[in-house]
Amino acid sequence: MASEVLKTFLKKDKRVAVLTGAGISAESGVPTFRGEDGLWKKFKPEELATFDAFISNPQLVWEWYEYRRKLISEVKPNPAHYSLAEMQGYFESFHLITQNVDGLHQKAGSKEVIELHGNIKRNKCISCDKRFEEIELTSKEMPPKCRCGGLIRPDVVWFGEMLPAEAINKAHELSSKCDIFFSIGTSAVVYPAASLPLIAKKAGAYLVEVNLERTELSHLADEVFLGKAGEIMPEIAGFIKDKD
Repeated sequence: MASEVLKTFLKKDKRVAVLTGAGISAESGVPTFRGEDGLWKKFKPEELATFDAFISNPQLVWEWYEYRRKLISEVKPNPAHYSLAEMQGYFESFHLITQNVDGLHQKAGSKEVIELHGNIKRNKCISCDKRFEEIELTSKEMPPKCRCGGLIRPDVVWFGEMLPAEAINKAHELSSKCDIFFSIGTSAVVYPAASLPLIAKKAGAYLVEVNLERTELSHLADEVFLGKAGEIMPEIAGFIKDKD
């Protein structure tokens, strides 16, 4: 499966950076929230996942995210998530960057995950920016309000919003300093996240892509694995176990 070059890299204490996208979560059954049944079928994500939509109809947007949270709470990590959590223990420098908001990497045991698009389980006040890990509704008011009086929204990046500066800056730094870069389950076309494997490649990293189909990144990758990440990543992680 993997080349001897990759096996050699994996058996050395290299600096590793990983970028994951929707594909890795899709294997766990995380819905894409497009073409859903029932009430939400009438709406496109682009019509609800915006700040303007929240301001104009905060209750509608909040109810949609409550619906999404419930679905995601019932989803479990798959072997790809667990393999990445296992891999972090084999390298002195291993950093996981994700475009996903579902928290499945943390559920699988990954530590210090860099979340480029936020986390659907967290919330924040639109006025004072206070963060809330969990919201306990003391009334039927939706969405809830912060003590400062501001509306509380999901702590995710909506269409038209900038990525968190700290997260993307850290991701850029790690990508420019790694020896191996894995791009897993991402189309590699949504910027600025799509620039990360390019930064790594330009800095001399060994670029590995894992995806169901070829992408615009494939021709630049040193190795491309086509298939399910849940089947490929456990095999790759298995090479590392024998490095000692």
